[in-house]
Amino acid sequence: MPKLSIIIPCYYNELNIPVTTEVLIQNELNFPENVLFEYIMVDDGSKDNTIDEIKKFQARHHQEVKIVKLARNFGSYNAIVAGMEYATGDCAVCISADLQDPPELIVQMYTHWERGVKFVVANRQDREDTIGQKIFSNLYHTLIRKFALTNIPKGGFDVFLFDKTLKEQVVKMQEKNTNTAYLLAWLGYDFVCIPYIRKKRELGTSRWTFSKKVKLFIDSFVSFSYLPIRLISLSGLFFGLIAVIYATYLLINKFLGNIQVQGWTSMMAVFLFISSFQMIALGILGEYIWRTLDASNSRPNYVVDEVLVKNDNNLKKQ
Repeated sequence: MPKLSIIIPCYYNELNIPVTTEVLIQNELNFPENVLFEYIMVDDGSKDNTIDEIKKFQARHHQEVKIVKLARNFGSYNAIVAGMEYATGDCAVCISADLQDPPELIVQMYTHWERGVKFVVANRQDREDTIGQKIFSNLYHTLIRKFALTNIPKGGFDVFLFDKTLKEQVVKMQEKNTNTAYLLAWLGYDFVCIPYIRKKRELGTSRWTFSKKVKLFIDSFVSFSYLPIRLISLSGLFFGLIAVIYATYLLINKFLGNIQVQGWTSMMAVFLFISSFQMIALGILGEYIWRTLDASNSRPNYVVDEVLVKNDNNLKKQ
């Protein structure tokens, strides 16, 4: 019988867990009767009662439920990889714990997997968020599609189903500071897109802060594109050409006797312009160097505090 692993990263979701898990249980009725379900709930260092709510779900649910408790907050994409490591299904799906992405999508995605598609994504056609969030999201995905991963769908995706062969490849990589969802797309497998509208969060407060969004933006470009480095090179050539032209202009005017005393304002303007470019270039290079150092340290992407497994009404601690 086919087995479906459902990976749910959880971070400050104590209000969402009871509602989300109930919807997921009801959603099981929409699948063929021979499908087995495995839930991997990854607590990403929550300091509220998220872990307690997950344990309640584990206690009342009749199918296999695994709780992967991380030692601290390692980020949602590392939490997803942790869930992948403990997933044993023939295919797996990742979905958020706040019901912004409807679980009904999983049924459609599973149907495509049964037909032989190894990677299925649910891409956002629109989202019920604030204007600021929409602008940031649209800008991010537009730039990623244009300069990094041209094969991802417009609007991006957070819900995705993948075959166990893809899971094994991603877990084996253990790549740092990356977007796990887009890493699956980077593998190059053909995939099917299911469009949907992302709902507004009804319960709890999102911990997806602006600083985390900026980090994701930088990580995605550094991981999947050499554009920042290429921009530095092209900018260097451009300013070098401008310098040659300006130097030629000065030499001609010097021989013609037209050189006047240079003003303080123009000198400082040039100085500040070149200095700002140098600082930006050093910052971009620093991002790449830091990631090289981080990879060379060989630290794990996450530390698992404990794993609680419920199978056939037995609870095991690993």
